[in-house]
Amino acid sequence: MANFQKGKVDIVAVAKAAKVSPSTVSRTFNHPDLVNPATRKKINKAVQRLGYIRNRAAQTMHGKRSGTIGLVVPTINHAIFSEVIQAFSDSIDQAGFSLLLASHGYDLDREYAMVRKFLEHRVDGVALVGLEHSDATNRLITQQKIPALAIWNYSEESPLPCVGADNHLAGRLAAEHLLDLGHRDIGLIFPETQGNDRAQHRLSAVHDALGEQGVSVPDEHETQAPYSVSQAKQAALALLTTPKRPTALLCGNDVIAQGALFAAQKLGLSVPDDLSIIGIGDFKGSADVEPGLTTIRIPAENIGALAGEKFTDFITSDDPKHFSIRCDLECVARQTTRSLAT
Repeated sequence: MANFQKGKVDIVAVAKAAKVSPSTVSRTFNHPDLVNPATRKKINKAVQRLGYIRNRAAQTMHGKRSGTIGLVVPTINHAIFSEVIQAFSDSIDQAGFSLLLASHGYDLDREYAMVRKFLEHRVDGVALVGLEHSDATNRLITQQKIPALAIWNYSEESPLPCVGADNHLAGRLAAEHLLDLGHRDIGLIFPETQGNDRAQHRLSAVHDALGEQGVSVPDEHETQAPYSVSQAKQAALALLTTPKRPTALLCGNDVIAQGALFAAQKLGLSVPDDLSIIGIGDFKGSADVEPGLTTIRIPAENIGALAGEKFTDFITSDDPKHFSIRCDLECVARQTTRSLAT
């Protein structure tokens, strides 16, 4: 087996090539603002020419930061979290941190395993999607005293610092939009709520808002679908072929709403003339489907950028303060919903 470690360039070789001291090279990496720009440029050229890579593991052994933040998301298969991941990555990069990314597939036990792996790699902090996590994960974060962040969801009662949206409000806004348009026969297609507090909070708020107007949803008009356009389409086909078809579908996210739109088109239904459809999220592409999808906009990019900024400040602060930041939601009315009075 080849010895890949043999002959690797060290900081002394870089210093010699750049004609500076090893401490100046170290300072260029750790505190570049303290090094003359011309000297930094000379060192960076030497680094590129020699192929030098600094040893982060050795740094963490001596109590220095690893310069990495772990982010665990439920899925990377769909657009649901892509915008928030990218914005979070860009934001922490500006603060000198790199992103380690993992997904748990809506399995909170697997989320615990991912957090453990990140801690083994000595990340400087972990960011988790949502407010619901296993007891093992919460205990691990407390035991290790690792900076942790809840992203995507907002709650004043969150034990972790959080940046996100109020998902109760998202569900209520979607329900109120359909109610304001005169709909009373409303079907619901939501993801499984177990281990998914986003879907759980939205769905409970929808039932509350409908109930306040005396509207109930019969069992045959409420179903589940995973984050899959094709499976959401099949769920919607079954719901829309019941004896008394609803006049509107409220979907737990835009992925499901797009599947419902395709189901309606397959059945020859005109959207919104025969059926109104609303989603939650306003992901990339939601405005571009035909007709454009009415939805509740969750400002994913803003959430990711703000979360990255606040979390890196939290990690590097000598006196970090708990914070909870709620980002505004907006009902974006496009062409998949209409008033029953028109």
